[in-house]
Amino acid sequence: MQTSTHAVTIGDREVRKEFVADHEAEAEREWAILTLLAEHAPGLAPRPLRREDGATPVIVMERLPGEPLAPRPLTIFQTAALGSALRRLYAVPVETVREAGIGPRRYGVREHAPLLVEWLAEDHDLTECRDPQLVAEAVEVARAYAAAPPLPEPRVTALGIADLNPPNVLWDGRVARLVDFEDGGLSDPAYELADHVEHLGSRLPRVYEPHALADAVDLDADARERMTAYRPLWAAFWLVMLLPGNGGWRRNPPGTTEAQAEHFMALAAHD
Repeated sequence: MQTSTHAVTIGDREVRKEFVADHEAEAEREWAILTLLAEHAPGLAPRPLRREDGATPVIVMERLPGEPLAPRPLTIFQTAALGSALRRLYAVPVETVREAGIGPRRYGVREHAPLLVEWLAEDHDLTECRDPQLVAEAVEVARAYAAAPPLPEPRVTALGIADLNPPNVLWDGRVARLVDFEDGGLSDPAYELADHVEHLGSRLPRVYEPHALADAVDLDADARERMTAYRPLWAAFWLVMLLPGNGGWRRNPPGTTEAQAEHFMALAAHD
């Protein structure tokens, strides 16, 4: 399950990102993506400046202008700017991504459901929940869903960021820029957007409006259908994260798990 993989130190002109000792792959992935974007989409993401040798992997990159998105709905102008940023990311040629040694994103379509099956098989003390019966019902629905999810075949046509938690979008009043590519890689834009709008950090404060973001990225009708189909998968993911004993349970106020259970079941019922 998700764990913290880095510590960030922000200077006047540079940002130092130190990964934990066993996350060399994440550091390699981020360095490769930042290097690629510096050539093919300059200004979209930080320029990588140097690597530091030591007990843990360290990447030093330029500090970009702007502040992280606030936990509130985007304006029409902000949504358009974010859509423009994502279109630039998705426009990086796939063959170039592969030539740079960048593989599929973390928690891709094919690996995600089997991971959920594994996680949902774990025991959780639901008596800690406000409404144990509701959560137990949602977990059972999620188990059945993850075992045989009705997922469309992804169209892996783009480089994705994977984690578009609002703090990973920097806004300077005019332009949206992206940071934190340690989980990024080859993906389907429809799958990416499903992830982004279902991320707990964006969904609870309603930062990204799903239809507006799809419009801003210019998803066609087929991609919009895939985006809708992938959303229950991510809703189930966050349900797992919010079960007692997991990090999301500790970081969020009482009642969040029940709200996520209802949200997941509503999405699954319409899938």
